[in-house]
Amino acid sequence: MARVFIIAEAGVNHNGSIDLAIKLIDVAKHCGADAVKFQTFRADLLASRQAHKAPYQERTTNAAESQFEMLERLQLDEAAHRRLIEHCREVGIQFLSSPFDAQSADLLDSLDVPLLKVPSGEITNLPFLEHLARKNRPMILSTGMSTLGEVEEAVKVIQAAGVAQLTLLHCVTEYPAPYSDVNLRAMNTLKWAFNLPVGYSDHSPGIEIAIAAVALGAAVIEKHFTLDRSLPGPDHAASLEPDELLQMVAAIRNVEAALGSGIKGPAPCELANLPVARKSVVAARKLAQGHKLATEDLDIKRPGNGLTPKLLRVLIGRTLRVSVDKDEMIKWDHLK
Repeated sequence: MARVFIIAEAGVNHNGSIDLAIKLIDVAKHCGADAVKFQTFRADLLASRQAHKAPYQERTTNAAESQFEMLERLQLDEAAHRRLIEHCREVGIQFLSSPFDAQSADLLDSLDVPLLKVPSGEITNLPFLEHLARKNRPMILSTGMSTLGEVEEAVKVIQAAGVAQLTLLHCVTEYPAPYSDVNLRAMNTLKWAFNLPVGYSDHSPGIEIAIAAVALGAAVIEKHFTLDRSLPGPDHAASLEPDELLQMVAAIRNVEAALGSGIKGPAPCELANLPVARKSVVAARKLAQGHKLATEDLDIKRPGNGLTPKLLRVLIGRTLRVSVDKDEMIKWDHLK
């Protein structure tokens, strides 16, 4: 089984501060994530000045501030991207970012970001998806808020443009996402429908749903994190704190190790216990040479490194070549 790719989603939890963004990179590396992901956008290309905030954004930011004003505070310029990419290279973690407009996608491409992660809100933006796909880089597509038909349209556009490596992430676009709305089985519906690798972008509270997704076969897990949930900003309240991210990564690694090959057989760690826990056919009492075995002559007891109990009926009626003591294991060379 391939290693689960864990994306620690810093998103906009840097609050526009490069120093905070660098601290987030360090936390993601310390916690064992494979990649740390930010968001790349220009506020003037992403939202009109009349665009409203989402309800969760209104709850977690200044309600009087427009979405445009919020985004303007949170955008990162090219110099910031270069500094963050260099820091990721220094500490040994992959830098990723989700582009929200064509110019931002072009910037990430020029910076040689290895794959493109498409946010859920862009899944019906087919011209944008085609623009991304023509970069000829692996893509990960989040499918929050979408129907299966909308996912199908997006996949067709991306694949028609030549993308060979595409992964679909089930997602519920709410912060936090209620457990009752997660519908984790939809992840495997995506796998069945499109025969593509699938994963889960998790906005639910805690870490257990992401872990469950791995048990169901997720190849990729994405999870928001922050230095402190009490920080101001749209996504902090629905993000993991560093100790929780550390626990999630460790739990995912344990689960993926536990999934194994699927071949049913004794595990290496079981082999020493097998003869202790299983049973063998033994003499129920002292038996003389030449005795013909009857049901009452035999018993089934531990240890299990003798003749297996499933041979009991085969042994009935056989004649002993030697005498055996009570509880002595019956062996083939005891028999005529």
